[in-house]
Amino acid sequence: MKILFQGDSITDGNRYKSKASEWDKNHQIGHSYAYIVTGLLGMQYPERRFSFINRGISGNTVENLASRWREDAISVQPDVLSVLIGVNDCLRASAYPIKDLSASAYETVYRSILTESRKQNPDLKIILMEPFAYTEYQQNAGASPELRKAILQSEQKAVCRLAKEFEAVFIPLQEVFDEAARLYGPEYWIWDGTHPTEAGHALIAREFLKATKDIFGMPPISI
Repeated sequence: MKILFQGDSITDGNRYKSKASEWDKNHQIGHSYAYIVTGLLGMQYPERRFSFINRGISGNTVENLASRWREDAISVQPDVLSVLIGVNDCLRASAYPIKDLSASAYETVYRSILTESRKQNPDLKIILMEPFAYTEYQQNAGASPELRKAILQSEQKAVCRLAKEFEAVFIPLQEVFDEAARLYGPEYWIWDGTHPTEAGHALIAREFLKATKDIFGMPPISI
């Protein structure tokens, strides 16, 4: 089974990207939640010979994904596609005076890449992860936290709709981080309001494993 992780810096995890570095198996997945997920599932099910591929790129928006989708998603021919995208769309949209907070363009482009993937592989299993942030803690973000939060919430609703439309696994994350922040403070989980700490990535990995039991089997940790 081939599993493809797609997204922005939260997925990227500073992974090696050059062709010349492909020999170095230590750094292909990066150090994000994807690394934790692949390590735990690989440990639990060695007989299944999972193949994990990370194509997240720091700074990407959903339009960036669309521009490289054929090369970095379709050509990979995954059995499972996991996507986490939206925080950069939110930051860029909030940098300009706008009236439309519905995230309609975001949803339209997102739908187009999912449609293309499902067309190529009708049996493709899709996992859509909810974009999340602490907008009041985002650094050098511009615009007001309230505007960024409104845009982010529109994106979150869009991803939920797309998950239903494509019969995908939906992984809510905002409330998970909000609850964790109420107990231990937001900076412990997302140091700059956008990027998770190691503990934050572990939270994402935990939710991923919980939500995908029907795809991968029981998770290898007590949750």
